[in-house]
Amino acid sequence: MSKRPEHQAPPEFFYNEDEARKYTQNSRIIDIQAQMTERCMELLLLPDDTSCLLLDIGCGSGLSGTVLEEWGHMWIGLDISPSMLDVALERETEGDLVLADMGEGVPFKAGSFDGAVSVSALQWLFNADKKSHQPVKRLYKFFSSLYASLSRSARAVFQFYPENESQLDLVTSQAMKAGFYGGVVVDFPNSAKAKKFFLVLMTGGAAPLPQALGTEESDNSLQIKYAKREACKAARGKPLKNTRAWLLDKKERRRKQGKETKPDTKYTGRKRSGRF
Repeated sequence: MSKRPEHQAPPEFFYNEDEARKYTQNSRIIDIQAQMTERCMELLLLPDDTSCLLLDIGCGSGLSGTVLEEWGHMWIGLDISPSMLDVALERETEGDLVLADMGEGVPFKAGSFDGAVSVSALQWLFNADKKSHQPVKRLYKFFSSLYASLSRSARAVFQFYPENESQLDLVTSQAMKAGFYGGVVVDFPNSAKAKKFFLVLMTGGAAPLPQALGTEESDNSLQIKYAKREACKAARGKPLKNTRAWLLDKKERRRKQGKETKPDTKYTGRKRSGRF
Protein backbone atom coordinates (compact mmCIF):
# COMPACT_ATOMS: atom_id res chain seq x y z
CA MET A 1 0.00 0.00 0.00
CA SER A 2 1.52 3.33 -1.05
CA LYS A 3 2.17 5.99 1.55
CA ARG A 4 0.06 9.11 1.42
CA PRO A 5 2.03 12.06 -0.03
CA GLU A 6 1.40 14.22 3.06
CA HIS A 7 3.20 11.58 5.20
CA GLN A 8 6.37 11.68 3.11
CA ALA A 9 7.44 15.33 3.22
CA PRO A 10 6.06 18.85 3.60
CA PRO A 11 4.23 19.90 0.39
CA GLU A 12 6.79 22.50 -0.68
CA PHE A 13 9.45 19.74 -0.66
CA PHE A 14 7.35 16.79 -1.81
CA TYR A 15 6.22 18.69 -4.91
CA ASN A 16 9.72 19.46 -6.18
CA GLU A 17 10.54 20.10 -9.82
CA ASP A 18 10.52 16.42 -10.83
CA GLU A 19 7.33 15.57 -8.92
CA ALA A 20 5.56 18.68 -10.25
CA ARG A 21 6.29 17.70 -13.86
CA LYS A 22 5.33 14.04 -13.32
CA TYR A 23 2.06 15.12 -11.69
CA THR A 24 1.16 17.45 -14.54
CA GLN A 25 1.99 14.94 -17.30
CA ASN A 26 0.12 11.96 -15.80
CA SER A 27 -3.06 11.50 -17.85
CA ARG A 28 -4.82 9.62 -15.05
CA ILE A 29 -4.13 12.43 -12.57
CA ILE A 30 -5.28 15.03 -15.13
CA ASP A 31 -8.60 13.17 -15.58
CA ILE A 32 -9.17 12.71 -11.85
CA GLN A 33 -8.29 16.35 -11.15
CA ALA A 34 -10.74 17.48 -13.84
CA GLN A 35 -13.53 15.28 -12.48
CA MET A 36 -12.99 16.44 -8.89
CA THR A 37 -12.98 20.09 -9.97
CA GLU A 38 -16.15 19.53 -11.99
CA ARG A 39 -17.85 18.16 -8.87
CA CYS A 40 -16.60 21.10 -6.78
CA MET A 41 -18.11 23.46 -9.34
CA GLU A 42 -21.47 21.67 -9.17
CA LEU A 43 -21.47 21.97 -5.38
CA LEU A 44 -20.60 25.69 -5.52
CA LEU A 45 -24.02 26.45 -7.08
CA LEU A 46 -22.79 29.55 -8.90
CA PRO A 47 -25.32 31.56 -10.92
CA ASP A 48 -25.62 30.54 -14.58
CA ASP A 49 -24.11 32.71 -17.31
CA THR A 50 -22.18 34.85 -14.83
CA SER A 51 -18.39 35.07 -14.81
CA CYS A 52 -17.20 34.91 -11.21
CA LEU A 53 -13.82 35.43 -9.54
CA LEU A 54 -12.83 32.22 -7.78
CA LEU A 55 -9.98 31.29 -5.45
CA ASP A 56 -8.25 27.97 -6.24
CA ILE A 57 -6.59 26.82 -3.00
CA GLY A 58 -3.66 24.47 -3.59
CA CYS A 59 -3.87 25.22 -7.30
CA GLY A 60 -0.64 23.35 -8.13
CA SER A 61 0.21 23.49 -11.82
CA GLY A 62 -3.20 24.86 -12.78
CA LEU A 63 -4.99 21.64 -13.77
CA SER A 64 -8.10 22.59 -11.76
CA GLY A 65 -7.81 26.18 -13.02
CA THR A 66 -8.24 24.88 -16.57
CA VAL A 67 -11.68 23.56 -15.59
CA LEU A 68 -12.61 26.90 -13.99
CA GLU A 69 -11.67 28.61 -17.27
CA GLU A 70 -13.87 26.17 -19.22
CA TRP A 71 -16.79 27.12 -16.98
CA GLY A 72 -16.17 30.75 -17.94
CA HIS A 73 -14.75 31.99 -14.64
CA MET A 74 -11.68 33.99 -13.66
CA TRP A 75 -9.46 32.62 -10.93
CA ILE A 76 -6.53 33.27 -8.66
CA GLY A 77 -4.47 30.29 -7.52
CA LEU A 78 -2.66 29.88 -4.22
CA ASP A 79 -0.02 27.19 -3.62
CA ILE A 80 2.96 26.54 -1.35
CA SER A 81 5.10 24.75 -3.97
CA PRO A 82 7.28 27.04 -6.14
CA SER A 83 7.92 24.13 -8.53
CA MET A 84 4.19 23.58 -9.11
CA LEU A 85 3.65 27.29 -9.78
CA ASP A 86 6.61 27.30 -12.20
CA VAL A 87 4.90 24.55 -14.21
CA ALA A 88 1.64 26.54 -14.11
CA LEU A 89 3.49 29.53 -15.60
CA GLU A 90 4.98 27.34 -18.33
CA ARG A 91 1.48 26.05 -19.16
CA GLU A 92 0.34 29.68 -19.58
CA THR A 93 -2.63 29.29 -17.25
CA GLU A 94 -5.04 32.22 -17.28
CA GLY A 95 -5.22 32.58 -13.51
CA ASP A 96 -2.97 34.79 -11.44
CA LEU A 97 -0.71 32.81 -9.10
CA VAL A 98 0.30 33.44 -5.48
CA LEU A 99 3.02 31.59 -3.55
CA ALA A 100 1.61 31.16 -0.03
CA ASP A 101 1.05 28.69 2.80
CA MET A 102 -2.70 28.25 3.32
CA GLY A 103 -2.05 27.48 6.99
CA GLU A 104 -0.82 31.04 7.47
CA GLY A 105 -4.08 32.46 6.14
CA VAL A 106 -5.55 33.64 2.85
CA PRO A 107 -3.75 36.89 1.90
CA PHE A 108 -6.59 38.77 0.18
CA LYS A 109 -8.89 41.67 0.95
CA ALA A 110 -12.29 41.11 2.51
CA GLY A 111 -15.04 40.11 0.09
CA SER A 112 -12.66 39.54 -2.84
CA PHE A 113 -14.06 36.24 -4.13
CA ASP A 114 -17.40 34.86 -5.34
CA GLY A 115 -16.37 31.35 -4.33
CA ALA A 116 -13.44 29.03 -3.63
CA VAL A 117 -12.49 25.51 -4.68
CA SER A 118 -9.75 23.16 -3.57
CA VAL A 119 -8.77 19.71 -4.80
CA SER A 120 -6.61 17.37 -2.69
CA ALA A 121 -4.98 20.10 -0.58
CA LEU A 122 -6.86 20.44 2.71
CA GLN A 123 -5.49 17.22 4.26
CA TRP A 124 -1.98 18.72 4.34
CA LEU A 125 -3.13 21.04 7.14
CA PHE A 126 -3.58 18.07 9.48
CA ASN A 127 0.22 17.72 9.61
CA ALA A 128 2.69 19.51 11.89
CA ASP A 129 5.66 19.82 9.52
CA LYS A 130 7.49 22.29 11.78
CA LYS A 131 7.76 22.75 15.56
CA SER A 132 5.71 25.94 15.20
CA HIS A 133 2.86 24.14 13.39
CA GLN A 134 -0.27 23.44 15.40
CA PRO A 135 -2.94 21.92 13.09
CA VAL A 136 -5.90 23.27 15.10
CA LYS A 137 -4.56 26.84 14.99
CA ARG A 138 -3.53 26.59 11.33
CA LEU A 139 -6.96 25.29 10.32
CA TYR A 140 -8.71 28.09 12.21
CA LYS A 141 -6.36 30.72 10.75
CA PHE A 142 -7.04 29.37 7.27
CA PHE A 143 -10.83 29.16 7.59
CA SER A 144 -11.25 32.53 9.34
CA SER A 145 -9.18 34.37 6.70
CA LEU A 146 -10.98 32.49 3.90
CA TYR A 147 -14.35 33.44 5.39
CA ALA A 148 -13.30 37.11 5.35
CA SER A 149 -12.07 36.93 1.75
CA LEU A 150 -15.42 35.59 0.42
CA SER A 151 -18.51 37.60 -0.48
CA ARG A 152 -21.46 37.12 1.87
CA SER A 153 -23.32 34.75 -0.47
CA ALA A 154 -20.32 32.67 -1.49
CA ARG A 155 -19.49 29.02 -0.97
CA ALA A 156 -16.20 27.16 -0.67
CA VAL A 157 -15.89 23.49 -1.67
CA PHE A 158 -12.94 21.26 -0.77
CA GLN A 159 -12.33 17.78 -2.11
CA PHE A 160 -9.99 16.17 0.41
CA TYR A 161 -8.80 12.87 1.86
CA PRO A 162 -9.40 12.59 5.62
CA GLU A 163 -7.80 9.61 7.33
CA ASN A 164 -10.35 9.13 10.09
CA GLU A 165 -13.41 10.52 11.89
CA SER A 166 -11.33 12.73 14.18
CA GLN A 167 -9.91 14.60 11.18
CA LEU A 168 -13.44 15.10 9.84
CA ASP A 169 -14.55 16.44 13.22
CA LEU A 170 -11.50 18.71 13.47
CA VAL A 171 -11.93 20.28 10.04
CA THR A 172 -15.67 20.86 10.37
CA SER A 173 -15.41 22.26 13.92
CA GLN A 174 -12.73 24.80 12.92
CA ALA A 175 -14.69 25.84 9.81
CA MET A 176 -17.85 26.41 11.90
CA LYS A 177 -15.86 28.27 14.56
CA ALA A 178 -14.63 30.60 11.77
CA GLY A 179 -18.25 31.47 10.84
CA PHE A 180 -19.10 29.00 8.08
CA TYR A 181 -22.19 26.83 7.81
CA GLY A 182 -22.21 23.50 6.00
CA GLY A 183 -20.69 20.07 6.36
CA VAL A 184 -19.22 17.09 4.54
CA VAL A 185 -20.84 15.50 1.46
CA VAL A 186 -19.64 11.93 0.80
CA ASP A 187 -20.09 10.77 -2.80
CA PHE A 188 -20.41 7.00 -3.40
CA PRO A 189 -20.13 6.21 0.34
CA ASN A 190 -20.41 2.45 -0.21
CA SER A 191 -17.62 2.22 -2.77
CA ALA A 192 -14.04 1.76 -1.59
CA LYS A 193 -12.66 3.09 -4.88
CA ALA A 194 -15.09 5.87 -5.86
CA LYS A 195 -15.78 7.25 -2.36
CA LYS A 196 -14.93 10.98 -2.23
CA PHE A 197 -15.23 13.58 0.53
CA PHE A 198 -16.28 17.18 -0.14
CA LEU A 199 -16.39 19.84 2.56
CA VAL A 200 -19.12 22.28 1.49
CA LEU A 201 -18.98 25.61 3.33
CA MET A 202 -21.47 28.49 3.10
CA THR A 203 -21.15 32.10 4.24
CA GLY A 204 -24.75 33.21 3.84
CA GLY A 205 -26.47 31.18 6.55
CA ALA A 206 -27.55 27.60 6.99
CA ALA A 207 -28.90 25.74 3.94
CA PRO A 208 -29.46 22.05 3.14
CA LEU A 209 -26.33 20.21 2.03
CA PRO A 210 -26.37 19.05 -1.62
CA GLN A 211 -27.35 15.48 -2.46
CA ALA A 212 -24.36 13.12 -2.50
CA LEU A 213 -23.74 11.06 -5.62
CA GLY A 214 -24.10 7.30 -5.47
CA THR A 215 -26.65 7.31 -2.66
CA GLU A 216 -29.36 6.00 -4.96
CA GLU A 217 -29.42 4.03 -8.19
CA SER A 218 -28.63 6.36 -11.08
CA ASP A 219 -26.15 6.90 -13.88
CA ASN A 220 -24.79 9.79 -11.87
CA SER A 221 -21.13 8.79 -11.90
CA LEU A 222 -18.57 11.54 -12.32
CA GLN A 223 -17.16 9.93 -15.46
CA ILE A 224 -20.58 9.93 -17.17
CA LYS A 225 -21.31 13.50 -16.07
CA TYR A 226 -17.92 14.66 -17.38
CA ALA A 227 -18.43 12.93 -20.74
CA LYS A 228 -21.95 14.36 -21.05
CA ARG A 229 -20.70 17.89 -20.41
CA GLU A 230 -18.04 17.55 -23.11
CA ALA A 231 -20.71 16.33 -25.54
CA CYS A 232 -23.03 19.23 -24.63
CA LYS A 233 -20.20 21.69 -25.09
CA ALA A 234 -19.59 20.36 -28.61
CA ALA A 235 -23.30 20.61 -29.36
CA ARG A 236 -23.34 24.26 -28.24
CA GLY A 237 -20.52 25.02 -30.63
CA LYS A 238 -17.80 25.45 -27.99
CA PRO A 239 -14.51 23.81 -28.98
CA LEU A 240 -13.55 20.61 -27.20
CA LYS A 241 -10.68 20.71 -24.73
CA ASN A 242 -7.13 20.55 -26.17
CA THR A 243 -8.23 20.89 -29.80
CA ARG A 244 -6.62 23.55 -31.98
CA ALA A 245 -9.75 25.73 -31.79
CA TRP A 246 -9.78 25.45 -27.98
CA LEU A 247 -6.12 26.45 -27.76
CA LEU A 248 -6.63 29.41 -30.11
CA ASP A 249 -9.60 30.59 -28.02
CA LYS A 250 -7.54 30.35 -24.86
CA LYS A 251 -4.62 32.27 -26.36
CA GLU A 252 -6.97 35.01 -27.58
CA ARG A 253 -8.42 35.38 -24.06
CA ARG A 254 -4.90 35.73 -22.67
CA ARG A 255 -4.08 38.47 -25.19
CA LYS A 256 -7.22 40.38 -24.20
CA GLN A 257 -6.07 40.14 -20.58
CA GLY A 258 -2.75 41.71 -21.60
CA LYS A 259 -0.78 38.56 -20.78
CA GLU A 260 2.32 37.49 -22.69
CA THR A 261 1.22 34.83 -25.18
CA LYS A 262 3.15 32.87 -27.78
CA PRO A 263 2.18 33.67 -31.40
CA ASP A 264 -0.16 31.37 -33.32
CA THR A 265 1.55 29.17 -35.89
CA LYS A 266 0.63 26.22 -38.10
CA TYR A 267 1.96 24.00 -35.28
CA THR A 268 -0.44 25.34 -32.62
CA GLY A 269 -2.48 22.42 -31.25
CA ARG A 270 -0.73 19.89 -33.46
CA LYS A 271 -0.20 16.49 -31.80
CA ARG A 272 3.41 15.37 -31.48
CA SER A 273 4.16 12.04 -33.11
CA GLY A 274 6.47 10.86 -30.36
CA ARG A 275 9.20 10.13 -32.92
CA PHE A 276 12.41 12.09 -33.29
